[in-house]
Amino acid sequence: MITEVRTNTLLEIKHMSVDYDSTRGTVHDVNDVSFTIERGQIFGLAGESGSGKSTLAYALARLLQPPAVVTRGQVLYYPREREVGETTRDDGAVDVLALNPAQLRAFRWRELSIVFQSAMNALNPVLDIKTQITDVLRAHNPLMTASGAHSRAVELLKLVGIASDRLHSYPHELSGGMRQRVMIAIALALNPEMIIMDEPTTALDVVVQRDILMQLMRLRNDFSFSVIFITHDLSLLLEIADTIAIMYAGRIVEMGTRNDLLRHPRHPYTSGLLHSFPTLHGPRHSLTGIAGSPPDLRSVPPGCAFHPRCAFAFAACRTIVPSLLPVASEGTEVPPAGRGQGTCVACHLYDAELNPEGPPESLESGYVN
Repeated sequence: MITEVRTNTLLEIKHMSVDYDSTRGTVHDVNDVSFTIERGQIFGLAGESGSGKSTLAYALARLLQPPAVVTRGQVLYYPREREVGETTRDDGAVDVLALNPAQLRAFRWRELSIVFQSAMNALNPVLDIKTQITDVLRAHNPLMTASGAHSRAVELLKLVGIASDRLHSYPHELSGGMRQRVMIAIALALNPEMIIMDEPTTALDVVVQRDILMQLMRLRNDFSFSVIFITHDLSLLLEIADTIAIMYAGRIVEMGTRNDLLRHPRHPYTSGLLHSFPTLHGPRHSLTGIAGSPPDLRSVPPGCAFHPRCAFAFAACRTIVPSLLPVASEGTEVPPAGRGQGTCVACHLYDAELNPEGPPESLESGYVN
């Protein structure tokens, strides 16, 4: 039986939580994270180091290793067309966390691929580029001939702007930018619906970064795949992402379109991030840092985890964990909850019951020197 999904939703994450068990206590690295990704969308995940971004990505691809454990949640994948089996629901979704090893092997790279953090060093130093690309192709397509794999490898390198004569080069013979392009080519090898990119431009100079990002945007437009783009560099996401989620201490604290987050950040943490880097366009502002440090995830403060660093915290922030709820975008009404539409924020400033006075007109006052 074949099911055709008549929805633009590609991936839905529901209440995902991930812990790391250790002798010094349990680290709650991802805590009750939910969001939806649409087909062809670039979804950005931003936050400081240790906020849970990479752990979340590895959990989605089921690449976590002990002592990490998914303690709660679902990862629902909506393929365009698939034979319905025991892991497929009535709505056509595939529960990724329920896939057996054989199904998971078929799912990875064919449906979802990943460009790992420090991808420049992820290539095998003793194998040439051709071998590393064709190994992926033939592992998932055993009937593919050697000549067919070679032709596809040439095609993939061309897609990312590398000449075919580099097929027989070894990783050490390529620049950092070229190695990053090779990793993107491998991720594209089986035409996946989604690519997870974990800090893909780290350690590259800004010119090469821009070149890589322009290549990514062009490929996304040509092949309509979705991207989860993970970075600590919010300014980068403001250039390329359709939707951005801000993570802090394992939770999403704000999520919305790049324009809405840039023009009207709702969460004090988002505002603090925006004031931590210079802008090339728009009004100038003083660069400021956020006081304090991220919390120890073994003992996250009660209530809102950001309250010890927040200039706007009040009593409820110290005792009640805020939920991620929709708020009105500029010039619009509050959107209905669900499917990740509209801007959402986890902050008591927008709770009329807890804060009858309402949020301040601007969050900038909390980050002025």
